Amino acid sequence: MRQLTKTDANLNNAKIQGWKVIKRVIPYLWPAGNTNVKVRVVAAMVALFASQIIAVLTPQFFSQAVDVMAPEGASAATYLGLGAVGLTLAYGMSRLLSVGFQQLRDVIFTRVGQRALRQLALETFTHIHRLSMRYHITRKTGGLSRIIERGVKGVEFLLRFLLFSVGPLILQLLMIAGVLFFTFDVWYLVVVAVTIGLYVWFTFAVTEWRVKIRKEMNDQDTDANQKAIDSLLNFETVKYFGAEKWEADRYDGAMRQYAEAAVKTNYTLAFLNFGQALIITCGLVGVMVMAAIGVENGALTVGDFVLVNAYMIQITMPLNFLGTVYREIRQALIDMGDMFDLLEQPAEVNDKPDAKPLVVTGGAISLHDVAFGYDAARPILKGVSLDVLPGQTVAIVGSSGSGKSTIGRLLFRFYDVVGGALTIDGQDVRDVTQVSLHSQIGVVPQDTVLFNDTVHYNIAYGRPVATEGEIIAAAKAAKIHDFIMSLPEGYATQVGERGLKLSGGEKQRVGIARTLLKNPPILLLDEATSALDTQTEMEIQAELKAMAQGRTVITIAHRLSTIADADQIVVLENGVIVERGTHDALLVADGRYAQLWNRQASDETV
Repeated sequence: MRQLTKTDANLNNAKIQGWKVIKRVIPYLWPAGNTNVKVRVVAAMVALFASQIIAVLTPQFFSQAVDVMAPEGASAATYLGLGAVGLTLAYGMSRLLSVGFQQLRDVIFTRVGQRALRQLALETFTHIHRLSMRYHITRKTGGLSRIIERGVKGVEFLLRFLLFSVGPLILQLLMIAGVLFFTFDVWYLVVVAVTIGLYVWFTFAVTEWRVKIRKEMNDQDTDANQKAIDSLLNFETVKYFGAEKWEADRYDGAMRQYAEAAVKTNYTLAFLNFGQALIITCGLVGVMVMAAIGVENGALTVGDFVLVNAYMIQITMPLNFLGTVYREIRQALIDMGDMFDLLEQPAEVNDKPDAKPLVVTGGAISLHDVAFGYDAARPILKGVSLDVLPGQTVAIVGSSGSGKSTIGRLLFRFYDVVGGALTIDGQDVRDVTQVSLHSQIGVVPQDTVLFNDTVHYNIAYGRPVATEGEIIAAAKAAKIHDFIMSLPEGYATQVGERGLKLSGGEKQRVGIARTLLKNPPILLLDEATSALDTQTEMEIQAELKAMAQGRTVITIAHRLSTIADADQIVVLENGVIVERGTHDALLVADGRYAQLWNRQASDETV
């Protein structure tokens, strides 16, 4: 028994993956409980069958018209009661009907295809947002967008061509094979069958070889796209370091590898096309020679010769197309496989089946012996316990890497604790729905990232259903309204990608306005002013203090001067709380907090 080679195993895996992808697509074509879509699919199939039957009958009218016009064919003038002119008109009408039914099929089916695309694109988009923070930290945005783009296009291609090219071709070949067998003899069928068999075998074998080269080309395309997007997103950094040439060379290197793979793809395409043409031509010539001999012997008429030629052309045209379709379907299956692999990425944080909405009565937050690590071998938090009373402001300080920001991520449930529990008003955050949890917490991060849209859109993002008056009131409370009105387009001003058209302080104020509009009972300030200059920081601190009134606030601080009036200060080091108390009490204790305070004070006076 022959042992499977690595190539055989890869091909078998590709075939299994292909069938798996097709099974994933079928529900979009035949959705359970949606009668309207099913009716459209059936109607499209009826139009498809009608077009193919008429297409097979069409050459018969042409053949009979030739025989009628031949000197020895006058006796055939009564075929279907039509003369030469009538048969010619019938031939034209049948061609028109065949095309008409094809177009009707497309018109009927297009809503089914577009619905499937929309549903799949939405499902993918939604799933990506469900994936964990861990996944999104390690993702490559450019590569991810390409996978989605190619996957959705692959579905569109598969839906259209698998149903309306491969299916019709098989049906047409079977019907023409039957006509050749009954109208002529079995040898015509044998030649046609051998030609088709050789053509299909050659096409599939070479295409499987080309798929590996095409996949390499796609990988290089994805890599080049990732490098381009990464470079453009970090435009300022590139400028700071004068790295334009470095980035251009890096991108050109990726494009060079893509170009080499593309050249191989084109070379192999030329080989495939020539091989297909050779097989088709040999089959066509063979059948035509047999028909010519039949005409010379008197066994066939000139119309029969024309009929054979018409059927062979009718076969060869879609067969030529089959090569392209198969290549594209094979590629579409790969692209769709990448997208479905993305859809199968598990969401690390999920709602429990019986999860209930979070009910915030006061906003008390408690960490009970919380343990967590991004990697099991490297724990970040080691049994942290902390109680934040309703309406209190608690500041968390400590060295870089001590776990300060991790507490904020656990509160928002970007990750789940691996030990202990985190509760809000006595409700474990793992037992409530994520939507309700997120709606009750407002976050002002160190660097507020804005959408590439208007100022109005970015503020309204805090509560999209807010009225114009509420949006303006939030902007006024964040001390950003006057600045916005000074802009040429006011609230309709575009902020640029990631808000690059605004200064750091302006972006933070828009972020504050957005959070004020959301009006959450719990507020998380994650080093909200540490990226700003001292003057801007002092100005924004006033807005942050005003926003904190009546809310439970956890503030993660780098500059200790900003949290001196907090109700409680917690000092975190190496994942454990080493000190806690008010600013004055901690200075008196002369411990770790006092060291940090004195160090910052001396740095500021230098």
